[in-house]
Amino acid sequence: MKIRGQRECKECGNRWSYYDTGSVACPACGSLRSVGVDERKRHTDGPATLDLSPHRNAVGDGSVVDAADDLKSDLRAYIRKRGFIRGGDLLDLDDTYLAAHELLHAVDVYVRATDRTDDERLYVLSLLRGADAGERPAKDDAPGSMAAARGLAYANAVEAYRRDAGTWLDDNPDPEARRTLESLEDRVKRAKALRGDVPLGESEALVRSAKDLAAYLREGDESALVAARDRLARMG
Repeated sequence: MKIRGQRECKECGNRWSYYDTGSVACPACGSLRSVGVDERKRHTDGPATLDLSPHRNAVGDGSVVDAADDLKSDLRAYIRKRGFIRGGDLLDLDDTYLAAHELLHAVDVYVRATDRTDDERLYVLSLLRGADAGERPAKDDAPGSMAAARGLAYANAVEAYRRDAGTWLDDNPDPEARRTLESLEDRVKRAKALRGDVPLGESEALVRSAKDLAAYLREGDESALVAARDRLARMG
């Protein structure tokens, strides 16, 4: 949607950014009587912060299984709020968003497993330790049983980014980028159809392709567009 991001309170005259608060209520006096004072711009990103410290503490006092429901609830809430267009500007596909998706899927796999391994537990704990700082384990650190979880997580994250990038391209047409975005969509559909059961290198290539495309759209880096195309072509 397109909104007026800069708002002014009719009651007290305070000005603030809707992009920061996600609310038309004045942060100074609480009044709902406000008006937009700038031009309408495309906006999909909501104010969201991922803080996993309570869940790290809960796991420290108990177990991953015991903490799983609250952890997954907070991860879903964070993912729902996130978008990639802020005031008309296209954002990057950031590692915190990717790690949140991966942790959500990894915890779900771990909880449903009937014979959990130490490697799986350590992998989940590694994600829990650094996801809110945008830290993702290297692909070689993922146990085989978690490969599909990572693949599906990345496919879902890239799909969300692809949708917003497509919306942004509606306002900023670029035929070459659009064709590359369509190729990215094809690879995402394949990964989702396989429920993420693709090689770990392919999952990472999907992410790298999206990031390269973002670099082209955000910064005009044509070498990044070429890199994205090459990665997608190698994926078949």
